[in-house]
Amino acid sequence: MSELIQQTAVVGPLQCNCTLLACGKTREAVLIDPGEEAPKILAMLQEQGVKVKYLLHTHAHFDHIAATGAVQAQAGGTVCLHRADNDLFRNLPLQGRLFGMQFGETPEVQKFLEHEEELEFGEQKLRVIHTPGHSPGSICFEVQGSDGRVFSGDTLFRQSVGRADLWGGDGRQLISSIRERLLTLDGDVPVFPGHGPKTTIGFEKTSNPFLL
Repeated sequence: MSELIQQTAVVGPLQCNCTLLACGKTREAVLIDPGEEAPKILAMLQEQGVKVKYLLHTHAHFDHIAATGAVQAQAGGTVCLHRADNDLFRNLPLQGRLFGMQFGETPEVQKFLEHEEELEFGEQKLRVIHTPGHSPGSICFEVQGSDGRVFSGDTLFRQSVGRADLWGGDGRQLISSIRERLLTLDGDVPVFPGHGPKTTIGFEKTSNPFLL
């Protein structure tokens, strides 16, 4: 299998990790959580010389979706989301007003993602893991093969978990999602959250105070 290219741009006032993954052979790519600062994201895509196949969203809170329209207009890519977060996605302007920010409308979601679905880009594959709790449609993405790693959005952080007091959040469901669908993965698997530093499944099993 070809090399997996990974590059992250930290964007917006909430410091969202917007991550580019690309097949080193074909340069076909996915972009996870284009939150804000579209020019910064587009510069990253141009620097890597990639063609975006999918614009992926771990969930539909504003700090993970606000640049989607601007990025798609310049770079293309199919807009993907779990259906349970579609109402949140479509209400980006309202989300912004509640936090004192101004955002335009989002584009339409073109592909609704399902639990266990596989997405191919070049010679690489991602598996969709539905992990509701932070929001109803929160999902994680697991890279398949020897380059295995997980992009956990705001579900799991280093020694923390996502908040459950926003629209549709459910704290008990969040912990169940993590225990049943993430902590069952191999302990060596790296985890890249939607904010902050990376971690591993094994470290969170033994060191995350919310999961002990």
